[in-house]
Amino acid sequence: MNVDLFDFELPEELIAQTPLVERTGSRLLTLDKRTGEIQHGTFLEIEQYVQPGDLLVLNDTRVIPARLFGMKSDTGAKVELLLLKALGDNRWEALAKPAKRLRTGTELVFGADEAGEPLLRAFIEAEGEHGSRIVRFEYEGIFQELLDRLGEMPLPPYIKEKLDDRERYQTVYARHEGSAAAPTAGLHFTTELLERLQRKGVGIAYVTLHVGLGTFRPMSVDTVEEHVMHSEYFELSETTAQQIVETKSRGGRIIAVGTTSARTLESAASLFTDGTVQACSGWTDIFIYPGYSFKLVDSLLTNFHLPKSTLVMLVSALAGRDAIMQAYQEAVALRYRFFSFGDAMLIY
Repeated sequence: MNVDLFDFELPEELIAQTPLVERTGSRLLTLDKRTGEIQHGTFLEIEQYVQPGDLLVLNDTRVIPARLFGMKSDTGAKVELLLLKALGDNRWEALAKPAKRLRTGTELVFGADEAGEPLLRAFIEAEGEHGSRIVRFEYEGIFQELLDRLGEMPLPPYIKEKLDDRERYQTVYARHEGSAAAPTAGLHFTTELLERLQRKGVGIAYVTLHVGLGTFRPMSVDTVEEHVMHSEYFELSETTAQQIVETKSRGGRIIAVGTTSARTLESAASLFTDGTVQACSGWTDIFIYPGYSFKLVDSLLTNFHLPKSTLVMLVSALAGRDAIMQAYQEAVALRYRFFSFGDAMLIY
C-alpha cells in the first residue's frame, strides 16, 4: 500500500497556531463509518452523539517541559535536547540538535546557580538514528523541579507561535507525567463537560500512553507496510479493564478519545487471545492502518492529522480511506483548523 494514497493538499494557514480561548469552542466534523455521511457542527454537540451506557476512554498522560536549551561545556555552542523516554538511572532517550556535533562523551550544561555553576549536566552516552541520543543527567535536587524551571513545553514543529499558558497544552485530566507531546483530542474537554456527560450516563475511563519519538518522526518509506513505529509506554488499569468489559457486555460503545487512547486499547486487546480485557502495561509499537480489524474501539474522537502520517492511516483503518479523504477534503474546503490546537472529528 503506497504512502501517497494518504496524501492531501493542506494550506499552511489552516494549521492552528494557538489554542482557542474556550477549550470547547472548536468545530466538530462527524463521520458515520457505516454510511459515510458527514455532518458539520460545534464541539459541544458531541453530547448528541454519545449515549448512556457508552464509555469514553481518555489518555491521562501529562506532558513534561521536555525541551531543554543549553550549551556544550567545552565550546559554549548552543544545543537543544528534547526528552522522549525515561530509561532509569537518570538516563533518557532524547532528540538532540545539532546532532552531528553531539557525539558520545560530549558534556552539555543547562542553567546556572548563583555561583555560575550549571544546574543540570548531561553526558551523551550513545548515538541513535534521526538525531536521537542516550543522555545521562547529573544534578542536585529533584529532577522534575529542575525541568519545570529550565524546560519549555515541547510544541510540535509546525506550531511557530509561543504558548503563553503551559496548561493549554495539557488536558484537564492529565495526571501521569512522561509525554513528549499532548494527546490533543482531549484538549477540547473541560471538567464541566465531562461531568455533564457522566450525568447523562456516559462512563469515563482512563488509560495512560506516554507519547514519544513517533510523534516527531516523519514516515521515510514508500509503502505503508515498511514503516516501523517507535515504541511507547502504556498502562491500562484493572478499573478500566472492568469498565470496558461491563460496557461491552451491555452493548455500549467504547469511544476512544484520541489516537493514543485507541492505540492503547488495541495494544491491550492484542495481549489476550481469548477476547478478555485485563489490566496490563508495557511497551507498544502497534501500527494500525487499513486492513486492521479493531478489537475494542467502536468510535474515535480525534483531531485532523498530517498528510501521509501514521495517524491518517489509523483513522482510515476505522472509517475507510475513501471516507476519510472525503472528510478531509470537506474540512479543508470549509477551512477547519488542523493539528494539535485545531478542530475535532468524531468517527462513530
